[in-house]
Order: sequence, then C-alpha cells, then structure tokens
Amino acid sequence: MSAKYGLVWCLLLPFLSGSFLHAQEYPRKEYSMERLADELFPIQDIDLNYEELYENIAQMLGNPLDLNKATTEELRSLFILQENQVEEIIRYREENGPYLSVYELQSLYTLDLNTIYKLMPFVQVHDPADQINASLLHRILSEKNNYFITRYERTLEDRKGYLSTTDSVSRYAGSPDKLYARFRVNRTGDFSFGFTMEKDAGETIAFDPSRKKTGFDYYSFHGQLQNKGRIRNVIAGDFQAQFGQGLILGGGFGMGKGSETIITMRRSNLGFTPYTSLNEFGFFRGVAISCRVTPSLFIHSFGSHLYRDASLSSDTTSNATFFFSSSLITTGFHRTPTEIARRKQLRENNYGAVLQFRKRSLDAGVIVHQTLFNLPVYPAPRLYNQYSFSGDKNTNAGIYLNYTFANVTFFSEAAHTIRKGKAVVAGVLGSLTPKLDVSLLYRKYDRDFQSVYSNAVAENTLTQNESGMYWGWKYQFTKAYSLSGYVDLFRFPWLRFRGYAPSNGSEWLLRFNYQPSKTVSIFLQAREENKIRNLSNETTIYQTAIGRKRNYWINLDYAADGRWSFKTRAQFSTYHLASTTKGFAIMQDVNLNLGKFSVTTRYALFDTDDDDNRQYVYENDVWLAFSFPAYYGVGTRTYILLQYPLTRKIDLWLRWAHTRYTDRDTIGSGSEWINGNTRNDLKFQARIRF
Repeated sequence: MSAKYGLVWCLLLPFLSGSFLHAQEYPRKEYSMERLADELFPIQDIDLNYEELYENIAQMLGNPLDLNKATTEELRSLFILQENQVEEIIRYREENGPYLSVYELQSLYTLDLNTIYKLMPFVQVHDPADQINASLLHRILSEKNNYFITRYERTLEDRKGYLSTTDSVSRYAGSPDKLYARFRVNRTGDFSFGFTMEKDAGETIAFDPSRKKTGFDYYSFHGQLQNKGRIRNVIAGDFQAQFGQGLILGGGFGMGKGSETIITMRRSNLGFTPYTSLNEFGFFRGVAISCRVTPSLFIHSFGSHLYRDASLSSDTTSNATFFFSSSLITTGFHRTPTEIARRKQLRENNYGAVLQFRKRSLDAGVIVHQTLFNLPVYPAPRLYNQYSFSGDKNTNAGIYLNYTFANVTFFSEAAHTIRKGKAVVAGVLGSLTPKLDVSLLYRKYDRDFQSVYSNAVAENTLTQNESGMYWGWKYQFTKAYSLSGYVDLFRFPWLRFRGYAPSNGSEWLLRFNYQPSKTVSIFLQAREENKIRNLSNETTIYQTAIGRKRNYWINLDYAADGRWSFKTRAQFSTYHLASTTKGFAIMQDVNLNLGKFSVTTRYALFDTDDDDNRQYVYENDVWLAFSFPAYYGVGTRTYILLQYPLTRKIDLWLRWAHTRYTDRDTIGSGSEWINGNTRNDLKFQARIRF
C-alpha cells in the first residue's frame, strides 16, 4: 500500500467504521495505560530510554494498591487523584471501616465516574479478615497476587555487530536474542518478594568470575516486609528511596512537566520501595529499614553496596599509576569487548538516614545521604561541565516540609551539597473554586549542587544550574469540557550542554479535553518551548541563538459495541534555529476484543526533517512492558499485538512491529547498522499465575 493511500485509509477508517458500530456501556480496562500515556506523561523531545523509564507506572498495574492499607502518599503517587479526593478516600475508610469493594468509591462525593475509571486498575480490596492469623509463609504461598513472566525479543534483520565480517572491536559477543524473566508475589502493606533476570541482545549467558558475571547479564531481587510492630518497612536487596521532593533521594517515578498540569508537580513521600525495573542504574542494593519511634516520629535508614559500569583511565604521578573513572556508563549494555571491559569496574557505596515527623496534615523531615566511590570520578572536561560532580565522595543534607489544609497543599525541600551548592524547591496545589485548580512551583538549583540520586522537577536533565517559576491550571467547564495549561519561565545561570552561555527560556502548554460520553474522548494540545542552542560546534568561539520548538496534537479515542475500539492521532512539530524544520506523524489504531482473544493494531505514517522533530508516540505492548519509540525520517510503522489466555492461569502475548523507511537504504549506524530499509521486531511473552 502506498503512503498516499495509507494516509487516506488512516483518515477515513474511523468514520467508515463508526457508521455501523454502536457505543459500548463501559470503557475497556486498557483505558488506563493508553489514556495515562496521553494525559500524564511529559513531552518526549530528548533521546532517553522512555520504555524503561515508564516501566514504573506499568508496575503499578501489576501490583494494585489495597484501598484498606494505602497511605495518602501512595494514593498521590498514582498521579490520578486531586488532594481533596485523596483525603476523602482516607476519611471514608476511617469513618466507615474497611472498604468491602472498590465499587464503594462511587459513593464518594469528590470522585466522578471518569476519575473512578482511571483509578480502578490501580486499586483492589482484600478481605480484611482474610488470613489475619496466618503465618507469613502461609500468606506468601496462598497469595493470589503473584506472577512469573518470561519474555523473548528479537530484531529479525541482521545487524552489523552480528556479522562474521565485523571487526573484533565492534562485534557482539552474544546472540541477537533478548531474554527476560521476572517473578513477584506481594500483598500491599504486608510483604513483597521477587527477582528479575535479563540478557540484552548481543550479550552472553556465561559464567565469568573475573567480570563478576554468573549466567544472565543482569539480576535484580528484593524481599520486603511491612507493618511488623514498630518496624514499618524493611527491604533487603534492590530498592529505591523517595523522600521530600526528590532533591536528594528521588528514586521514585517523577512525571515532570506534561499534559497533567497540577498533581504531577508534587513528589510523593513514598519512602523505600522495591526496585523491579530493567534499568541497570539509579537504584540501591543493600538493606533499608523504617521504624516508628513514636506515633508521629519515624526513622528511615539504608546502606547500599553495588558495582557500576565505568570507563577507567590512568594518570602517572611520581612514578606511581593512579586509576580513575573518566565516565559513568548508564546504558547497561555489555556486548562488545569495550562494553564488557567497562562492566562493574567502579564500586559505589551509599548510606543515608531520614528523620521524619508526621502528624495529621503535617509531614516534615531531615535527610542525610552520602555516596562513596572506590575510585575518583572525573568527567571528560567540557566548557559546560566544570561544576559537575568529581571526586570519590558526595554528601548532601536537607530538610523538607509538606502541609495540607482543606483543599490546599504546600510542599517544599531545601538541600545542600556539603562545601558546594544549594538547591530549593517549593510549591502549592489548590482548588480556587470547584471548577478551577491551580499549581505554583518555584525552584532554584545552584550550578555546583550535586546529587547523584536527585529526581526533582527541572528543565535540565540534571537538578543543577537552573532556576524557574511554574504556573499550571485546569478549568472544568462541565463534565464533558475542560481546559488546562501551564507556563514555565526558567533561567540557566551557567553554561549547559549545547548552550554555551548563561540564558533564559520559557515553555507553555495548552490542552482542550472533550469527553461527550464514556466511550468517546477528544483532546487538542499545543506546546512551545524557547531556549538557546549553540549555532556551531566547529570553532572555539560559540555563537548561540534562541531555538523555538512547537508541538501540536489532535487525538480521538472511541469505542463501539464492547468489541471494537479506535484511536486516531496526528502529531506535528516545528523547530526554528538558523532555519525552520518540520515533522509529523499520523496514525490509526484498531482494537478488537473477542473475550479471550484480543488484537491491537496500528498503521502510522511519519515524515521528519531531523532529530529535533522526532515524534515520540505511545504504543501498546505486552503486559508490564512500555513502548515509546521515536518516529524519525520518512516511512511507515505498523504493529500488531495478540493476547490469548491459554488457561485460567497462563496468558500469552505476541507482538510484531514493522518499520519501513522510504528516505534511506540502510538503518542505524555502527554495530546496529542494518543493510536495508526495513526493520522487523518480534516479541513473545508468557505469564503464569500460581
């Protein structure tokens, strides 16, 4: 099918289909993943691995909260509920006793049906009397919330790294198969146990003690117990730490600026949580414990010991050789001899403690965190990174304060890198009227503030060298109509990557939502960002100019007769620096649910002038996987996802994705180079519940 006729098909299919299909009564359960991707996630315009970054939200689907044990911070962390809705869910439980069913949420005044539909996949209710006197082992063995996943992925085309003619320096050591397995059993507020294993494409399954490798390339594991007397939480293995607003310990999932303009500005004070993602960095490995000293006073502490990938260099002084790390590697790939040589070369120890006071609507604390390396770390010298972390020790201390009064929430944190810079973030969320919600956030991060595990709201990728003021708002005209947006004014006091001058910038977004029924949803969105960029990298004299990025979205979701559902979207962007470049993507999704068997498909066209106009688009994937690829160049993208429950306890998924480029004869570069203009990716997954 030619691109021209494909475009006509994309535009006409929804309307032709709608002429003979009628609306279903309730939305599909998959609503949460697709809709959250559109409503919550920030704009994708930098080259990061979004599939793994957004896996945390998928984990919430696999491990729903128990409404009878969920804390206010856990409910906030879903990024679905307003502050008054969180408070009413907790108050209803305190005044009326445990929830007997999630359907009781319909009786809460502040929760409308649309919010309940979003919330349902993320919460559950256990029988309050279920196994109350059973032993821990019995509760684990009889827990129904468990799963084992095994996943296989492969790109069908030959890539240069696997060819026999490839030189030994860039040749991959292993097969092109990507393998993954995970097991987890957990009960919210009681226990969680699990492990994860992964081999990336090009890696080997081998035993090499010299490289600290036994079998799979990556392992992750954890064991967690909660609410055992004064011990509120204890985790052994891999975990994350989320306290305050993420200036020092921001290991949790942070949305950042995006389509949801209010509730994503505040970080949830979740404490220690098990780490189950595939990212091979950004977590701790050791022991974490939270204890209740008094009803209002808590102590949280942790210790971590792990090895990180690093590129080692040497320096000779006084006839002695000193090794140091010239860079930290975060890709997690160990395929070529160079990548394998960097594997687990740097030892990292982390120690931290948090003293927390929590009473009614007040939550305050003091945080101390230290990171130690066995070798000093010195980044490759660049004009912009003169204040980046260097050395073998980094220590941060800070305080945070959160307070809720009626429908208004204040949140803040201040931090200091010992003998270096400071950082502060403070904000407020509130409802000025029943229809108008607003958010304000101020941030100021010194250029020499250095926090290895920071994840606060920022324009930069690092919480450093930035100050700014954010204002967001949302107005609900009726149940069907709403309008939201934000304005963010920011400043970079020092140079930054690709911007070699102190500068100011701005960003705004406007979004219109229209949902005339339970099965039809439309949104229009526009966003503009202005900040400087280098005009040339060829001389030592850098000239800069304002780069202006504009994005536009048009999206239509609708369902029909309980089996069919459709999604039509168009995305456009422009980028102006010395000249103007453009990009667009238009796509049509068709989903068919036949009870046991379901099919999800997409046909997309894209045309982008350069990397600045890459179109990031959410794609449906197998359970607990997230796909957020970048469409770039000129071509078409098609995928089909099949799901079938083989038995009551076994579910199967099969996904095939096909990309065809019309503006090139080869794809990729280096070891990932493909001789041809097509790429086919296959993925198979099985889930077993015991």
